[in-house]
Amino acid sequence: MDAPKVRITMALAGNPNAGKTTLFNKLTGARQHVGNYPGITVDYKEGHFERGGREILLTDLPGTYSLTAYSVEELVARDYLVNEKPQVVINIVDASNLERNLYLTCQFLELGVPMIIALNMIDVAKDRGIEVNAGQLEALLGVPVVPIIARSGFGTDALIDRAVAVAEDKRIWQPLDISYGEDLDGTVMTLMAEIHRQSFLTDTYPSRFTAIKYLEHDDQIMARGRVVDQAVAARVEAQADLVSDHLRKTMGVFPEAIIADHRYGFIKSIIRQGVQTRTFDTDRLYASDKIDKVVTDRLLGPLIMLAVLFGLYQFTFSWSELPVHWLDSLFGWLSGLIDGALPEGLFKSMIISGAVHGVGGVLGFVPLIMFMFFGIAILEDSGYLARVAFMMDRIFRIFGLHGSSVMPFIISGGIAGGCAVPGVLATRTLRSPKERLATLLTVPFMNCGAKLPVLALLIGAFFSEDKARYMFLFTVVSWLVALLSAKLFRSTVLKGDPTPFVMELPPYRLPTLPGLLIHTWERTWQYIKKAGTVILGISILLWAMMTFPRLSPDQVAVFDQQRLNLETQHHANTETASQERKSIDDAQAEEALRNSMAGTLGTAMEPVSRYAGFDWRTNIALIGGFAAKEVIVSTLGTAYSMGKVESRESAPLATRLQQDPHWNRWVAIAALIFIMFYSPCLVTVICIAREASWKWAVFSMLYNTVFAFILATACYQMPRLLSLI
Repeated sequence: MDAPKVRITMALAGNPNAGKTTLFNKLTGARQHVGNYPGITVDYKEGHFERGGREILLTDLPGTYSLTAYSVEELVARDYLVNEKPQVVINIVDASNLERNLYLTCQFLELGVPMIIALNMIDVAKDRGIEVNAGQLEALLGVPVVPIIARSGFGTDALIDRAVAVAEDKRIWQPLDISYGEDLDGTVMTLMAEIHRQSFLTDTYPSRFTAIKYLEHDDQIMARGRVVDQAVAARVEAQADLVSDHLRKTMGVFPEAIIADHRYGFIKSIIRQGVQTRTFDTDRLYASDKIDKVVTDRLLGPLIMLAVLFGLYQFTFSWSELPVHWLDSLFGWLSGLIDGALPEGLFKSMIISGAVHGVGGVLGFVPLIMFMFFGIAILEDSGYLARVAFMMDRIFRIFGLHGSSVMPFIISGGIAGGCAVPGVLATRTLRSPKERLATLLTVPFMNCGAKLPVLALLIGAFFSEDKARYMFLFTVVSWLVALLSAKLFRSTVLKGDPTPFVMELPPYRLPTLPGLLIHTWERTWQYIKKAGTVILGISILLWAMMTFPRLSPDQVAVFDQQRLNLETQHHANTETASQERKSIDDAQAEEALRNSMAGTLGTAMEPVSRYAGFDWRTNIALIGGFAAKEVIVSTLGTAYSMGKVESRESAPLATRLQQDPHWNRWVAIAALIFIMFYSPCLVTVICIAREASWKWAVFSMLYNTVFAFILATACYQMPRLLSLI
């Protein structure tokens, strides 16, 4: 019997864009999304791999610049380290930005974690004329340092071997002492003595680390201290406040500023001791800087951005058209196969109308989704999306939003294909409550991945001659409406001064094909899973609502009599008789759908919805969209399969909409506008409630729906007034 494998726990930690998650994927093979801009990872991820008979549990912590809990990323990273106590922390350091990255390293050393430094991107540093002496850095810091290139895998074997050695050394946490000058060192010692004497938070943090965090006015640790021992916490806070007041009066600075200055002083002294050398003029423009001179130019930048966006849509629709047609044909063939194999009845209706026409309508757009995600992955991994955020900051400030609001918008589907849930969560990085709330309420206006099949369906059906241009147009409209709504909020219920914005622009990188395929498949698979689980369940539920209650025997008898009358007429023209029989069948199916729960509700809404051009079938689909926007497509497929005006089971849904007299281009525009802007899906509403409150969640549902209906009505009624319909 084999002996059980030794298990070692490791954590990956470092600054955003230092290559942390790239290394995580390289080591574990996990399908973890990698975005080339700060703040994409909200929670840490775990992966497993084996090395030398040992099982390694590797945790990818969110990217962070500090261990002071100013943001959710810093809070998650620090809490994991102090609560889980991994056997070794692999600190990813960008060799081309050594000074900035070592600031976090200093705090790991102060915390005392068993650590190894992965000196990443040594190739980028070399291209910039920077040479880093890993051996000298290791000697000065007292922790192992291994040069690596995470993207290619260079040095990763040596890194893991040394990390395993650190873990198996089983040394206790040994905090590093950094001097903060005469003004603070004495206070730190006094606080440490009090903390140690009272065993105050010592089961979680080293005494010196706690003392420093009180001087930095770390809200989370102070709140935790009050819970543990309010009396001791009050004394420690009073001593920290005393030195803070003294420094403000005598030097005009806060303790945290002095602490930061001395940490950087410590780092500079390390770097200048032969750790880093320059091989040529450091004032030159690097490749990324040269590109940014054009790409982020005030005039050319926005034009390039719009061209890139239009090119993305052109690529998506051009390359996906044939595969989408193949899938339409496949589901049409499958529907016909089931139709011939199963006897008439409720089960056959549920399979064909509820499952095949419902879920099939959503899955039919998988090729389009895949190509869209592939294009977005290129923009993310190359570093271009960070430039989009940088340029959009200038515009966002006009509408009362913060530059950090750009990323939540993009994550929510600002380019199409995102999701409002992580977009809402990404607003946690905004420190101004009013800017955060304004962003949180407007990110659902973006064209998320759930709306993409609906947009593709209606644009493909009614604007097939130039699909990319119309997709681009509706994307611009979504941004404009979101920003105008934000301006309205910031001018009324969420008034307040804007806060400053600083953003790191990572270097441009050539995306790797494996990375692009991983990101594309991950997002596409999420879409497929949702279609096969959530959408399938909702489709069958809505099928039941569109089936029951069934027509009464007297109502069925009327249609049976019409068929009997047709047979007694003995039509000489068999084709005419067949068409009339189909017409009776279709009329019965339509009457059955109108008589159902969903049909009754859709018909009851029609006196109001007709102002926006929506008939009762469309109303049924829009009701389903409150649960998830993809359901709109599946519900339309079910509704036009069950309650058809003519029998067109094999025709694609787009064709059935084109041939329906209730639909035209202006109705399609009104429907697109309403679907883009009405109530967020159920999961997003719950997320808004958790991040803000149920008051704001309900407000989002009501405001968005009323606002969307007003816009849709205007889009439908104006052409009528101008006699265009």
